Amino acid sequence: MQDVPTIDLSAFRNDPGSDAAAEVAAELRQACHDPGFVYLTGHGIDPALEAELWDVSRAFFALPANEREAMAIEHSPAFRGYTILGDERTGGVSDWRDQLDLGPEQDAPTVDVTPAWLRLRGPNQWPISLPGMQSTVLAWMAQVEELGLTALRALAVGLGQPIDQFDDGFLTGSDVHVKIIRYPAQPTEADTGQGVGLHHDSGLLTFILQDEVGGLQVQMEERLVDVDPVPGTYVMNLGEMLQRATSGYLKATPHRVQSPPPGRERLSIAFFFNPRFESRFEPVALPPELAAQAPGAGEGAFGDPVHEVFGENNLKIRLRSHPDVAATHYADVAPD
Repeated sequence: MQDVPTIDLSAFRNDPGSDAAAEVAAELRQACHDPGFVYLTGHGIDPALEAELWDVSRAFFALPANEREAMAIEHSPAFRGYTILGDERTGGVSDWRDQLDLGPEQDAPTVDVTPAWLRLRGPNQWPISLPGMQSTVLAWMAQVEELGLTALRALAVGLGQPIDQFDDGFLTGSDVHVKIIRYPAQPTEADTGQGVGLHHDSGLLTFILQDEVGGLQVQMEERLVDVDPVPGTYVMNLGEMLQRATSGYLKATPHRVQSPPPGRERLSIAFFFNPRFESRFEPVALPPELAAQAPGAGEGAFGDPVHEVFGENNLKIRLRSHPDVAATHYADVAPD
C-alpha cells in the first residue's frame, strides 16, 4: 500500500454535486485524517505556467548574492523578502535553506496598527533584474488559490458539512503566503542534515511543488516516510487550524526536509493557503461516526496553544522563525 495516497480532483473540480465528486471528497477526507499528506492530480494548474515559475525561481537563486540580500526579509514587517542560508529556525535550530517569501500585493498598514498581526500585510520585494518574476508568480498564485478553494470545499463535503462551510475566510480576499526555497547541500564538516526541521504547519492547507531532488519526509507513527517527487502532482498537507476546527479528526502531520547529498541542491515552492487574518475557525459539528475518531485538537507545534484568530496564530510562528524581523518590527510584542 502506498504510504502517501494519490487523489485525482478532476471529478470534484468538474461537477462538485456529482456522485463521482462525493467519492473524491470521501477519499480526500480519509487521506487528511490519516496520514494527513496526499499527492494531488487533476489539480488544474497550467503546466506551462509551472515551467515559467521554475525558470524564474532558478534565475532568482542565480542572481548575485548582494542583489538577493538587498531584498532582505528584515526590511519587511510583512515577512516578505529574502532569507539567507541558515537565517530561519525550526525548533531553535537553523534551517539550511535560503528562500524568497511572498504574498498578495497589499498596501502596508500604518506603523502603529493594532492588533500586531495586521502588520503581516504589505507589499512584496521583487528583484529589479527579473522584471517578469512578479507577473509569473502572481499568476501561479491565483491558480493555486483556486485549487485551495476546491480542496477545502471537497473536505467540507467529506466532513458532512455544506460545501461552503469554510468559505467565509476567503470571501473578501485571503492572506496566502508563498515560499520559493532552495536547499543546498551542507558543508561536510558542519552537516546537520536539517534542510528544515520537523514541524507541522500553522494554517489550513499547504501545497508543495517539488523538483526532481527528494528530501521531504513525513512522520507516520514512529517512522519517517519519504514523499518522493512525482511529476504532475502537488503534495498537500494540513495545518493546525484545520486540526483545531475538526477536534483533531483532520491531521496536521509533522514533516521535515533533509538536506540533499553533496553536489546537489533541491528547489521547492510552498503555497500556504491561508484565510483572511481576521478569520476565526470554530469547531465543526462532525457526524457522530467521524467525531468518534477525533482525538482532540492538541497543542501547537511547540507545545503552545493554538489561537482561535488566524492572524494571531500566524504571527506567533513568524516571530519564532525570524527573530531578526521580530526585533526590528515587533519589539512591542516579541518575546525577549
